[in-house]
Amino acid sequence: QVELVESGGGLVQPGGSLRLSCAASGSIFSTLNMAWYRQAPGNERELVARIWNVGRTDYVDSVKGRFTISRDSAKNTVYLQMNSLKPEDTAVFYCNAQISPYGSGTYQNFWGQGLQVTVSS
Repeated sequence: QVELVESGGGLVQPGGSLRLSCAASGSIFSTLNMAWYRQAPGNERELVARIWNVGRTDYVDSVKGRFTISRDSAKNTVYLQMNSLKPEDTAVFYCNAQISPYGSGTYQNFWGQGLQVTVSS
């Protein structure tokens, strides 16, 4: 039906930058929002940033001013530009989208496979 494919994770030094990408493909009628979550070892998965179809964005306080979420609606792709990375940003990052597949009549929750982001010197 719908698939989310992520790219861009890896190892970066403190203070460095990474850009994550997530492309949605398949039987997509409408997308309500796309988001990035993260989960560090021993922690619950948390919302990092979300962008709505009307352009509104939401961020967790710990990344405000450092991370920027953006979206290319024509490509059904969401990006997360991460600057001034800190060791505490180390986590598996997951792409999430609320998408209505053709014929479903409702928005459904879809997840990517997860990307490791490690911030370490």
